[in-house]
Amino acid sequence: MSDFEKQWNTEMAMSIMANKTVDSETWAEAVEWLMLYGPPHIQEILNQASHVATSEHFPELKPSGYNPDGTPLYDVQALAKALNISAEDILEKLHKKEEEQETRHLFAEEDSLKIH
Repeated sequence: MSDFEKQWNTEMAMSIMANKTVDSETWAEAVEWLMLYGPPHIQEILNQASHVATSEHFPELKPSGYNPDGTPLYDVQALAKALNISAEDILEKLHKKEEEQETRHLFAEEDSLKIH
């Protein structure tokens, strides 16, 4: 179990999400924790909300594939362009998250599933 996973539990994360005065960084950490470790029904709701937000705010950004769990995967170059940051910054942040959370965020193209 990673330190990140130990930092939260479902009740804590849900109360942070409901708090109207919590800072955005803490709120985002609670959402991220729920997306990774929360109950499946909460993960599904958050994944749907993420899809809607991505589609609405970044309509040009389309998944390049899906991981084995069905989570959309995005090309790092396309993501960098959409977010107006460097691909190197994205890779650095994702490598850091993989280490801290003991989860996988980066997939090689041959490891992604394609829908034809």
